[in-house]
Amino acid sequence: MKIGVLFDGLSALGATPDTLILESVEAVENAISDWGHEHVRVPVNPDGRWVERVRRAHFDLVFNLCEGIDGVAAFEPMVISVLELFGIPFTGNTSTTAALCLRKNVVNTVLDRAGLPVPRWSLARKGEKVSSVGFPAICKPAAEDASIGIEQRSVVRSGRGLTARIEAMHNRWDEVLVQRYIDGREINVGIIDGEVLPIAEINFGEMPRGMWKIVSYQSKWITGSEEDLGAIPSCPADLPAELARELEQIALGAWRAVGAKGYGRVDLRIDGVGRPWLLEVNPDPDISPNAGLARMAHVGGMDYNALIRRVCEAGLRERVEASPELWQRALHLSGMR
Repeated sequence: MKIGVLFDGLSALGATPDTLILESVEAVENAISDWGHEHVRVPVNPDGRWVERVRRAHFDLVFNLCEGIDGVAAFEPMVISVLELFGIPFTGNTSTTAALCLRKNVVNTVLDRAGLPVPRWSLARKGEKVSSVGFPAICKPAAEDASIGIEQRSVVRSGRGLTARIEAMHNRWDEVLVQRYIDGREINVGIIDGEVLPIAEINFGEMPRGMWKIVSYQSKWITGSEEDLGAIPSCPADLPAELARELEQIALGAWRAVGAKGYGRVDLRIDGVGRPWLLEVNPDPDISPNAGLARMAHVGGMDYNALIRRVCEAGLRERVEASPELWQRALHLSGMR
């Protein structure tokens, strides 16, 4: 079998290369080789040459590691659309699900209408009045992933602080999601091919005093920083069986609501009275050997090579196509139409 491996070429191979991307590519390639199949690297660049390369390659499967082009997350669904257009089996989620989950206000509407517990939110557009959701509140770019734009200053305690934070963020982003901040335990639920992996937790016990207990850009990507050392993942999470089942059901409900397939991660919080709250559905989480999904799979008895094989098998089984109906429904629910 011939498997293409797609990744963000400009980010991985540019003047300041993102070595983490190449490490993920190499790890996936090694797993494919261990499985006994051929792999071909395909860097995705804005010039579009990769499109013709994919079309001519006659891949049996594409392992999609491309989370954007030159780090721009908005291009991720477009890359997936090319694979759908050519009818090439691929790993991960459809362009519809990827685009839906990148629009935080839209996906929150879908999840809320599905009866899932989503913290109160509003959308702050440039030039419009900011609506409060109560305090404390957290401010996030409405169309980014990987914790981009999330820092300690993202959490605010007052109307004045909220206005100042929104104004600062509008210098870079036109739309900002304002959401009620849930103080409590942060939980990650990994899903592969509809199966829930052992639940993980982010332990904030070592977060310096006075800092908000959040997974910020610093904690996720700046190794050795105070916020990195203060947000330690652990798996399995120490949870009562009944609460664990509730978290699994919420995660699977969110997974179905966004039409997800393949693999992904659902992030939740448990507040001070033990109530779960749904934060995000990540349809394309980091799948490198040291990332959370691989950690959860390992606890579940699946080594990294077995994880990659499972993801590939799911992609081969599901010849997915774009689903405009889901996207149209999401737009309708959000009031954008």
